[in-house]
Amino acid sequence: MAAPGRRIGRPGTRLQFDRALDALRARLSGRDRLVPIGVALLVLVGSLSGIAVSASPAGAVGNVVGGGSGPRLTVAGLDDSLGVDGGVGAVNGPAALDRLVAAAEDSATPSATFGPYLADGTLLKPIAVDTTVADASARLQTYAVRSGDTLTGIAHHFGLSMMTLWWANHLQAKDQLHIGQKLVIPPVDGLVITVKAGDTLDAIAAATGIAADAIFSYNGLTDRTLVLGQTIIIPGAQGKAIAEPRPVVARSVTSTRSASSSTGFVRPPTTYSGGRFAFPVPGGYISQYYHASHPAIDVAAPYGSRIVAGGAGKVVYAGWNDNGGGYQVWIAHGSGLYTGYYHMSAISVGVGQSVGRGTTIGHVGMSGWATGPHCHFEVWQGYPWANGSYRVNPLGYL
Repeated sequence: MAAPGRRIGRPGTRLQFDRALDALRARLSGRDRLVPIGVALLVLVGSLSGIAVSASPAGAVGNVVGGGSGPRLTVAGLDDSLGVDGGVGAVNGPAALDRLVAAAEDSATPSATFGPYLADGTLLKPIAVDTTVADASARLQTYAVRSGDTLTGIAHHFGLSMMTLWWANHLQAKDQLHIGQKLVIPPVDGLVITVKAGDTLDAIAAATGIAADAIFSYNGLTDRTLVLGQTIIIPGAQGKAIAEPRPVVARSVTSTRSASSSTGFVRPPTTYSGGRFAFPVPGGYISQYYHASHPAIDVAAPYGSRIVAGGAGKVVYAGWNDNGGGYQVWIAHGSGLYTGYYHMSAISVGVGQSVGRGTTIGHVGMSGWATGPHCHFEVWQGYPWANGSYRVNPLGYL
């Protein structure tokens, strides 16, 4: 049994370790290998401290087969080529140091990438899937309604038809606009459609009369399968016509010479008293003059402006008419002279009512065939629209 405090080991062991340490320092020189050097030094220190202090170790140490011929080092994390068994390998003798140094050198220069990292340590992330759907929403503009704006004026400003704005904004009445209202402005005349459940490109093409390929191309689509909520512009397509209200006219014309009312027949004045007619829309301006294909004058003014009777007389017609003039009033002035006021937004008089020069009879609108708020003003010789009647230039009476 060895004396207490006496170190026992092979005579050449210390020399071998010193040489191995020198070799390790030389082979792992360089700043980029500090980590492997540190690991190796820790292993070596542990090995030196574990040199046996007794001649015959009691029991197996680090191996299931008992003591070996040299110092035994337990190294964790080495691969099978270093004798790893279940992640822990047993390395013996001076040759183990050479193998340890070689393993340290290999670990200093990564040769493969493990996990979601590149060799330089960059973390790899999965690529995000692009879920955007190609549609025409980016081509739509937004316009805020200002004081004095009209649907026709806004459409003209953007080079579109009034109906295109009507359809794009799902309007229900021409006088529905209010200051600050946001209007969708398409880039071209046509329809703006939001895809609903069950819609297909072919079905939309069939419903609008526009070729499916033209719709696909114009909207820059990448897939012919439409997606719920997708915005599609159908250039050149048309929606439903404006549904004008058809109120029941309380008093209607029953003959070319008179009109019925709740009080009996309305007879026009016998003679015209003469004098100039009042301008039909105070503050308005003539937007279209009398000519062969337009036997009247158009007086433009803001929507809702007053329309007044040109002269004294009696109302012989007041209400809706399918002649394209929408809501209208006809007044008999005597001597076979009549005036007509068309495209009104509201009527303020009834059949049989006597009016004076300048009496308010209605308000400017754009009912019927109109492209902007105005009053279409006619002067007739003879009952309006009756056989033998004809229209004359209103400027001769103003």
